[in-house]
Amino acid sequence: MTMHDYKWLHEYCLNRFGSAAALERLLPQPRSADELRAVSDDRYLSLIALRIFRAGLKHSLVDAKWPAFERAFFGFDPEKVVLMGGEHIERMMQNTDLIRHLGKLKSVPRNAQFVLDVAKEKGGFGQLLADWPEEDIVGLWRYIARHGSQLGGLSAPRFLRMAGKDTFVPSNDVVAALKAQKVIDKVPSSQRDQAAVQAVFNRWREESGRPLCQLSAMLAFTTNH
Repeated sequence: MTMHDYKWLHEYCLNRFGSAAALERLLPQPRSADELRAVSDDRYLSLIALRIFRAGLKHSLVDAKWPAFERAFFGFDPEKVVLMGGEHIERMMQNTDLIRHLGKLKSVPRNAQFVLDVAKEKGGFGQLLADWPEEDIVGLWRYIARHGSQLGGLSAPRFLRMAGKDTFVPSNDVVAALKAQKVIDKVPSSQRDQAAVQAVFNRWREESGRPLCQLSAMLAFTTNH
């Protein structure tokens, strides 16, 4: 593995954007642990579903339809959504206000059960996110993918970013930058590659004191476009 230190990353971004102030304006801010805990389970279920429906579609199209989804899924109250059976979901396929993708619609009650299971164990879905250590954020990706429905690939890290949980996201630009530094040679789908990427971000985090989401954005800025 050959990789640059945080000083290189910071200087590259300063040179690209001209000033520290210009750079800071572009960087995301994660939510605090208390903020994550304060979000209700229905909002997390809504975000999970939103991420799943956004996958492969124009986000603005999905977002425009989301009020109809909120109505159809009882405000994403997991206690109500979990009771929605197959026939109910089948009827939704006739609702032109929704995105009529049967597999994605079926994932919502399954993820309601996931949210309820976590809430029963942890006291709330936000508690799970708040307590999970950022130095093993890839472990949280795998946990969500394993216990949730249709949350593999980039869906778990992208959901976490939407929720405000500090995470890096292996976007095309981030993967290209990591390949250029010979950290990985492909999209980090294996536990070994994910661990290698986590180690790099952990090192930069220790060197800089910055959250993972900011380091992820800065790394993406090093690609040439």
